[in-house]
Amino acid sequence: MWGRNAFTCTRIPSKFLSRQRLVLSSAQNLYSPAALGMNGFEHARTKVKQQFNTLESKFKDKMKEFSDPAATSSTIFTEDLKHMVHLAEESDLPMLRQMMTKFSSQNKDLRFGSFIFGPVVMRMYYFLNQPQEALEAFKDPSLDGFFDQLVTFQVLMDLLLKNEMYDEVLEVFEHVKGKQLQGAKFPKNAVVLAFAACYKKNTPEAHQYAKQLWSDLNAIGHYPMRRAATFAAALAINQNEPGVALEILSTVQRQTYVTVRNLKVCALADLGRPDDALPILRNVLEFRDSPADGQSHTFYKEAITKMDSSVQKSNNPELTTEYESVLKKLVTLKLVIDDSLDAQLCSDIEAIQSPQRRDGQAPFKRDFRKGGSGGNRPSYRPGVRDLL
Repeated sequence: MWGRNAFTCTRIPSKFLSRQRLVLSSAQNLYSPAALGMNGFEHARTKVKQQFNTLESKFKDKMKEFSDPAATSSTIFTEDLKHMVHLAEESDLPMLRQMMTKFSSQNKDLRFGSFIFGPVVMRMYYFLNQPQEALEAFKDPSLDGFFDQLVTFQVLMDLLLKNEMYDEVLEVFEHVKGKQLQGAKFPKNAVVLAFAACYKKNTPEAHQYAKQLWSDLNAIGHYPMRRAATFAAALAINQNEPGVALEILSTVQRQTYVTVRNLKVCALADLGRPDDALPILRNVLEFRDSPADGQSHTFYKEAITKMDSSVQKSNNPELTTEYESVLKKLVTLKLVIDDSLDAQLCSDIEAIQSPQRRDGQAPFKRDFRKGGSGGNRPSYRPGVRDLL
């Protein structure tokens, strides 16, 4: 197990590295709408819109009156806020913020329900694509505790990531660490999103943050999800520390996974060790006819380009001949593809169906392959879940 000083690898001089870095795509969400509960929210929003129909405008006018801080005799009830969250448009957000503040400050004796608003409110901000409004509400002292749910953190961080607000993603993550909800200082989905933000930032400072986070996780015996490892490793490669990337990837249980395999080839090529990367290429030829794990045994052109450069720099005729032979077979079998490795790294994490829930959270699968699909957890109480 690594301690806090796990990353003491010497930075490799750039002249020894193949200079091609992994191409970063434009920003996108990381967790799928189903994984964030957006499908259920949108369904509930449609139902509430239909329910109010022509009365929506009158209801909003009444809520505007009731939410006025000067209206001390009026009360915002749970159903009022539920409905408004599902009816809200961008122009309604200031008024809705007042409703939340008033609702939160009201005498708790007036609230007998157990409805938790944090997740559904954050999904509303996500639906309207209002990251700044969401962040301001999240940081509002008058709403302290209102958003203290792990899924709320996840939705907010994903919304910020989608809008390229990477520093803010990490700011929220620091808040998550401080809260330690359910005894978890490092909730797995928040950890993945933090590493994703570091990867997208792709700066020396982000790399240092990621290394420290990884060391902190390992110091307490926490092994992050594979996606977190691949983000951290890809960032290390882009920041000219392929040795760090290899150390991170060594913790992943399934070394044959497509992203892990490609990143290992990139790291070894950058280290000037194409001879150690060659067996990874060759193994694909041996197992392609009977893949035990059902994964696509392909290599991305970016990884092959790095290998080309590394083999050429080696000035080893025997290695060059063997590499060209293996590469020719890979190309013939269409196992070298032009798709972006970055797109594979950042592909949606889908929710999966499961009859059981672990640690109080719905499990997730990592959909690294095209055509992957996730399912929605079945509703246990039809009608109630629509507003959750």
